[in-house]
Amino acid sequence: MEHRISELAERWLRKKPTDLTESEHQVLRHIAERKQITRHVGEAVGEQQTVGQRVADRVASFGGSWPFIFIFGAVLFTWIVLNSLILLTGHHPFDPYPYILLNLVLSMLAAIQAPVIMMSQNRQGVKDRIQANHDYEINLKAEVEIMTLGEKLDDLRERRWEELIAIQVDQIKLLKELIEQKAGGTGAAGGSAR
Repeated sequence: MEHRISELAERWLRKKPTDLTESEHQVLRHIAERKQITRHVGEAVGEQQTVGQRVADRVASFGGSWPFIFIFGAVLFTWIVLNSLILLTGHHPFDPYPYILLNLVLSMLAAIQAPVIMMSQNRQGVKDRIQANHDYEINLKAEVEIMTLGEKLDDLRERRWEELIAIQVDQIKLLKELIEQKAGGTGAAGGSAR
């Protein structure tokens, strides 16, 4: 049975190579060689990460979390309250209203955080494309395996039909012999009675 699948894959590989994509060639090679096609795509992509890419992923992960929002909200609230209290006491605050220094800090944070998050999103897009291609290969292999199983079932059904027909032919022969014996036995019995 395994040999039949390999033959099918090899036949498809020889069929029309210009019509097959690289993924399809790879799937057929895996089928012909009876190799497993599944792999953990995240680990494969993760092994190729540079230090900067790992930092970008961590910054994007933390920057898009509730703890970051709560911490950032607390820092902003503290900044505003502290400067407002200093202003109310009559002293000169380090960042008087309209909080221009705070706006500068927020702008710098956004200027740094946005490209880092975009780098992480680009990496996630690459991971998603690799995962989609891998899913396509698995689905294609499954489709080929299902088609092969269909062919095997058809072959089994054909062989079963041939066996059933052979059995039926044998049964008809036996019935004919029984009828002939009965006809011969009745004729001999009827002839001796006269």
